[in-house]
Amino acid sequence: MHLTNINQASEFVTLRPLSTEYFDALIEIAKDKNIWTHYPMSLHEPDLMRGNLEQLLQLQAARQWIAHVVIAPNGEIVGQTCYLNLREPDCGVEIGGTWYDAKYHGSKINPAAKLLMLGNAFDAGAVRVEFKTDELNLKSRAAILKLGAKFEGIFRKHMKRVNGTWRDSAYYSIIDSEWPAVKAGLEARLAAR
Repeated sequence: MHLTNINQASEFVTLRPLSTEYFDALIEIAKDKNIWTHYPMSLHEPDLMRGNLEQLLQLQAARQWIAHVVIAPNGEIVGQTCYLNLREPDCGVEIGGTWYDAKYHGSKINPAAKLLMLGNAFDAGAVRVEFKTDELNLKSRAAILKLGAKFEGIFRKHMKRVNGTWRDSAYYSIIDSEWPAVKAGLEARLAAR
């Protein structure tokens, strides 16, 4: 498995590799504190977000993360999504670091972005794609299940939240044998008007 950046568009979303040209738009969206409620960090302050984006580019250069900017059909930048925890010898990867402008929550942006990312991962030879979220983030947990991922369990006291409390993380995965059915389900979901 050898994953690369996605530079693709569908009817519902465009994914582009993260670069400095997108920083200002992402920083503006990230000012919404509600985005960071269930994250292990809060990036609503412009300097913090800029530092995070610069760090993502460094992690990308080291092939530890592969970050993408998510763009709506109208050309508006709406957030980011990433590959992380790349385990190329084991043909596994996590999709995460995902956040969107609140006005796009519940739209076709997320399932369309995940369809492109999952397709790219499985086409590159992945046998396992995983997702994780805060156990308390019920919206994210429902969205992951709606993608077709299987719940695997809870990692207790997995990481600290911004407020210093311990986060338990809910883990999910899609494996290669499940991908054809998951893909068909996502395509049907996106085709529904």
